[in-house]
Amino acid sequence: MGYDNDADKLEQLLGSLIKMVGNANKNVDSLQKRVSQLEWLIMEQQQVIKENAELNRIYSAPPHEEVVTIPFRF
Repeated sequence: MGYDNDADKLEQLLGSLIKMVGNANKNVDSLQKRVSQLEWLIMEQQQVIKENAELNRIYSAPPHEEVVTIPFRF
């Protein structure tokens, strides 16, 4: 009877370990999805920042050289 009891305990332990590994895999998959989402959002934000910087450079530059006016004398 001792052998059967040990075999049952070992089977229960193995079953528990399989469940633990399955749960750990689910957590890893969920974490990987979140990391992918964050990476995507960061890339999107970097693109927006880059586009805004480019627009600021284009529109903040003077359209032509500064005009020097010479005072008119009579």
